[in-house]
Amino acid sequence: MGNEKLSLEEVHNSSSPKTTIWWFFLIATCVKVLLFPSYRSTDFEVHRNWLALTHSLPLSRWYFDETSPWTLDYPPFFAYFERFLSIFAHLFDPQIVHLHQGLNYSSNKVVYFQRFTVILSDLSLLYGVYRLTRKLDSRKQNLIYSLIIWSPMLIIVDHVHFQYNGFLIGILLISLSYLEEGRDLLGGFVFAVLLCFKHLFAVAAPVYFIYLLRHYCWGGILRGFSRLLIMGGLVAAVFASAFGPFFHLGQIQQVIQRLFPFGRGLCHAYWAPNFWVFYIMSDKGFAFILRKLGFNIQTPAASFTAGLVGDSSPFSVLPRITPSVTFIMVLLALSPCLFKAWKNPRPHMITRWISYAYTCGFLFGWHVHEKASLHFVIPLAFVAAQTPEDAKHYFVLSIVSCYSLFPLLFEAQEYPIKVLLLLLHVILSWSGFSAQFYDRAETRAPIAQTKQKVDQFGSEGSLSSDVKKGGFVFGLIERSYLAGLVFIEIWGQFLHPLLFGDKLAFVPLMLISVYCALGIMYSWIWQLRSIVKSH
Repeated sequence: MGNEKLSLEEVHNSSSPKTTIWWFFLIATCVKVLLFPSYRSTDFEVHRNWLALTHSLPLSRWYFDETSPWTLDYPPFFAYFERFLSIFAHLFDPQIVHLHQGLNYSSNKVVYFQRFTVILSDLSLLYGVYRLTRKLDSRKQNLIYSLIIWSPMLIIVDHVHFQYNGFLIGILLISLSYLEEGRDLLGGFVFAVLLCFKHLFAVAAPVYFIYLLRHYCWGGILRGFSRLLIMGGLVAAVFASAFGPFFHLGQIQQVIQRLFPFGRGLCHAYWAPNFWVFYIMSDKGFAFILRKLGFNIQTPAASFTAGLVGDSSPFSVLPRITPSVTFIMVLLALSPCLFKAWKNPRPHMITRWISYAYTCGFLFGWHVHEKASLHFVIPLAFVAAQTPEDAKHYFVLSIVSCYSLFPLLFEAQEYPIKVLLLLLHVILSWSGFSAQFYDRAETRAPIAQTKQKVDQFGSEGSLSSDVKKGGFVFGLIERSYLAGLVFIEIWGQFLHPLLFGDKLAFVPLMLISVYCALGIMYSWIWQLRSIVKSH
């Protein structure tokens, strides 16, 4: 027994967490470099244009320029980030940052440069993962490294489709790491910085506000007020450094209009798998039935994706949904979490609460992009390593969320890539969770501790049966649902074209949205139940 302990310690000490995480990053980088020539979306030209306008124009014209249809609509810190990158872009290839000659520029130089900047910016993700896992045992560390650094969702969205989500989520993880350590001031500061990079992360702001007010500021009038002033002053300084120049120029209204274009409509062009998919389908179903019954139901003149047209509604039967309605629904969905954060603000719960907040924003928000599922799937990877029930939930959620991104890569040559990435994720996460929770070679103490943690969330019944079976086992409902994803994919790729040809081309995408929305709704309910039942 002593020799076994010694060997485990030697294995653990032979490779430090810093060395291990760099190996994970290096392997991921090799895969990303191989994907350089693959498909890239219009987001690639969006960010190239932002490089050009921030480099070629004075700051006073950044949020007014319309040389390209892809105008700047991110907060100032991201614009400053693009301006920083443009310095190197100009040295690498001056045409990249030429405002007019650079339009739709797509040489290998610009492709390699921009894709390489995404890889480098992922260092913030690497640091965030390291900070949140540095006190965990090596097995949990490696599990989380594989779930996040090798995340198929991040590879699909950032390194094929093209965006900087890894960079931004890394900042979020850094903020969460400070909060988990009890360093609330730094956690709030980093989150304020994140909001000035991308305002869509503000969905979690109510949770941050309640948690910091209760955990950091509360406790006596003098102490509480002084801490409130310190936190408020620090956040105000961050926003002043971002928006101050535009306030000085009298352009705040223009910046706000660019950041919040509510005219874009309730849904994105490809419906994100959220609550509004069911609302839209219900409206269409009611309209169809009423027409069959002889009622005069008019076809709506407005669109779900292009914004509201005049006073008309894109719905035939159900009430029109406005941005204010979605805002209220998000707050209502958040309220149990806010109550828990106020009643008992525990640092080790903050990642779970923030993940839940972004799930609420994804499900009930206005004009949600399918890529926004990254905001809660990535942080939930840390929660997944805590208990078997958390792991099972994450396993299903990560598969569903990754599959919901498949329509982003619609060209034939990328099909094997996205399928292979998802299959590798399934294999790695399955084996990782099985080793974490059901390896009988380890002492039985961790299992007992896990059962105690699960009792805390009220899920001991299903866990006990799984532990007895000694494997990472799912119930019939989970297995049936995941099997349904395979059927949806076979239908969309093979059966639908065979039976209908080019007709009803929207049906496969609609099926993906509706079916994946069921999985996301299940995740939301599961997270809500866990939070409500936590002690």
